[in-house]
Amino acid sequence: MSRRASAAALAACGLLTLAACGEEADPDDRNEVSAKLADPDGKKVGTVEIEEDDGATQINVRVSGLSAGYHGFHVHTTGKCEADSAAPDDSSKTGDFLSAGGHLNPDDSAHGEHLGDLPALLVNEDGTGSLEFTGPFTLTDLRDADGSAVMIHAGPDNYANVPERYAPEGPDEDTTKTGDAGDRIACAVIEAG
Repeated sequence: MSRRASAAALAACGLLTLAACGEEADPDDRNEVSAKLADPDGKKVGTVEIEEDDGATQINVRVSGLSAGYHGFHVHTTGKCEADSAAPDDSSKTGDFLSAGGHLNPDDSAHGEHLGDLPALLVNEDGTGSLEFTGPFTLTDLRDADGSAVMIHAGPDNYANVPERYAPEGPDEDTTKTGDAGDRIACAVIEAG
């Protein structure tokens, strides 16, 4: 190959490389999400990072400024984190982050088996906590038409695991829907895809 042909080939490769570098990635091809966890006053209390790789979804959570103990940790159906908002299915119910709807549960499973039921988040005495695990969902599940929300609750989630000796009639509706995790104290929006 002549020197002139080699130079032309290198120039063409360089232009193709620059063109490829200048293209923006299709948002639907993103394989990771990072979102700010905020309390009802809008104060940042942590971050949640979700990355999908080789069919596995890795979730990493870091928090600070929360009360010590175990906290329910879930994915909710709607990508809204509005303080003092109405529940999408019952506008008479209002409270912090109710706009996020209920737990992500496309199969209408029992509590403890919802796609959005995640491991408990343990916060240390100094108010910090972290959690890393592989999740049961994909980013496509989270970035549907209305997005989703990652939620931290005030108390622990019992996953509706109430022995019959304590509840002969079975767990009540609050337990079967929410695991008695209590108020929603921090929320992060996962935007629609």
